[in-house]
Amino acid sequence: MESFVTTFDTVVDDALFWLSDHAAFIFDGIRMVLEGLYDAVLWLLMLPPFWVIALVGGLVGWRVLGWGFGTGGAIALAACAAMGLWPETMQTLALVVAASVIALLIGIPLGVMAGLMPRLDRTLTPALDLVQTLPPYIYLLPAIALMGYGPATALVATVIVAVPPAVRLTALGIRQTPAEFLELGQAVGASGAQMFLKIRLPFAISSIMAGINQSLIMAFGMVVIAGIVGSGGLGETIYGAIRTLDIATSINASIAIVVLTMLLDRMTQAAARKS
Repeated sequence: MESFVTTFDTVVDDALFWLSDHAAFIFDGIRMVLEGLYDAVLWLLMLPPFWVIALVGGLVGWRVLGWGFGTGGAIALAACAAMGLWPETMQTLALVVAASVIALLIGIPLGVMAGLMPRLDRTLTPALDLVQTLPPYIYLLPAIALMGYGPATALVATVIVAVPPAVRLTALGIRQTPAEFLELGQAVGASGAQMFLKIRLPFAISSIMAGINQSLIMAFGMVVIAGIVGSGGLGETIYGAIRTLDIATSINASIAIVVLTMLLDRMTQAAARKS
C-alpha cells in the first residue's frame, strides 16, 4: 500500500512538472485572460465613487426586497467605506463576480445537458460529489504550481467550487418539467428547440436561479480562503490580520464580507422567488 501511495505521489508530481515545462504558454495565456477579466470588473467597480455603488446597491435592494432592505444595504455598503476597506471590498466583489460568471457559463449549459441526458447526469454526479467533498485548499495547490500567486489562481479555485451547484440545480429544474406539458408540446408538433425554450426552460428558471444563488455563496467562501495566495481583497486582509494578530482589522474585514454576502444572497433569493 505504501509503495502504491509513493508511486501515485510521484506520478502527480511528475505530471505537474511536465505541464510546467511543456505547457507553460497555455497556462500563461489562461492567467492573462483571467486577470484581464478581473481587472476589467474591478475597474468598473472602482470607477465611480463609493457612494454611487452604495446608492445603486440600495436601489436594487429596494426594487427586489423593499425600501427597508434597500436603505439598510446602502448604509452597510457605506460602512465598508467608513472602515477604510472600500478597495478591498470591491476587489472581493470583482473576484466573486468574475468567478461566478465563468462558473455559470460552464455550469448552466452543462446542467441543461445533464437534465436532458440521464446518462451524462449519472456520469457527472460522482465527479460533482468529489469536487464538493474535497477540502477547498486542494484546488489552490495545483493552480499555484501552474499559474503562480495572484487573482488568476483564486479565480480558478473559485470557479471549480462554484460550478457544482449550478450544474446540479439546473439539471434538477430541467428534469422536473411536468410530463403533461411535454406531452402537450409533442401533441401540437413543437420542435425540440420550442419544447426547450417554451416548456422546459420556464419551469426550470426558479431552480436555475437557486443554482446561481448557491454558486455565489460558494464563490464568496472560496474567495476568502484564496486570500492566502495573494488574490487581494478582504480574504488577503483577513489573512494578513491573522498573521499580525490585528483583531480589529480582521473583524472589520469580516463585517464587510458579511455585508456583501447577505446583499447578494438576499437579492438572488428574491429574484429566484419572483421567477
